[in-house]
Amino acid sequence: MKSIALVFPGQGSQFVGMGKALSEAYPVARQTFQEADELLGRHLSDLCFYGPADKLTDTVNAQPALLATSIATLRVLDDLGVPVPEPLAVAGHSMGEYTAFVRAGSLSFHDALSLVQERGRQMKLAGEKNPGGMAAIIALDGDRLAEICAQASEKTGKPVQVANYNSPGQIVISGDREALAQAMEMAKTAGARRVIPLAVSIAAHSPLMLPAASAFAKVVEETPFADARIPVVLNVTARPATSAEEMQRDLVMQLTSSVQWVKSVQWMIEQNVDTFIEVGAGNVLSGLIRRIDRKVKTFSVGDPDSVANLSEWLAGEV
Repeated sequence: MKSIALVFPGQGSQFVGMGKALSEAYPVARQTFQEADELLGRHLSDLCFYGPADKLTDTVNAQPALLATSIATLRVLDDLGVPVPEPLAVAGHSMGEYTAFVRAGSLSFHDALSLVQERGRQMKLAGEKNPGGMAAIIALDGDRLAEICAQASEKTGKPVQVANYNSPGQIVISGDREALAQAMEMAKTAGARRVIPLAVSIAAHSPLMLPAASAFAKVVEETPFADARIPVVLNVTARPATSAEEMQRDLVMQLTSSVQWVKSVQWMIEQNVDTFIEVGAGNVLSGLIRRIDRKVKTFSVGDPDSVANLSEWLAGEV
């Protein structure tokens, strides 16, 4: 049997229609969306299934919507005739980390939903107070880009930094608009193949999220966490954790810190993980993981066809 890790997508993977086919095919998925609607007191499932896209993409909606979709998919996988083996580790990209904590037994679905809704609200408020932006930089060395961000910050007196180390060829930077524009121009000059402004008004994973982190820290502290049953590879450190305190600390730190996705995936591969199962909306993480190491196998599971494909593969591995 292969050695697997489960990974969970974060904001940016959402799309109108996510979870709809899964909900129609599997009662447990439908019940999960109903549970989310009841817990939040609004029709989150309608946003997932029917949109509109601009409302689904809003930070306060996208984060709980992605969590609900991933949990619904997880519950479907738990009901498969051929069970998914216990993973060696789990990890989530940015807010996908909350789903990882649920899977690891550290956080209840109810508390995770409440947290991501509050996280989204605080991030939106921080973005309104400190407007910023983000940009994807293609084909530029991460260390060089970090230097460029530091130089742009020094030149403008305003913050910009690496937000997401997504893959060796794709890095996202985030910060104040003036400093971001400066860093984008410097990246072009340094030889980046493409510099792509992202359609966001929030500078996630940057110092502009400090107001959100300060307010959110109290909410996290008041939320019950348990030690994890399996290692969760944390965004900020790219190292495994099982203690509740470490996980709570990471959730606050990640709002203003870089997501170390490349190092997280590399650590799991070093532990002999050879198969990554992306659980939830889209296939963004599978694409990033293949760019990090083409030798590993990836599955993206979020609809009935992909569930059937995974089930068939698992049956062949038994």
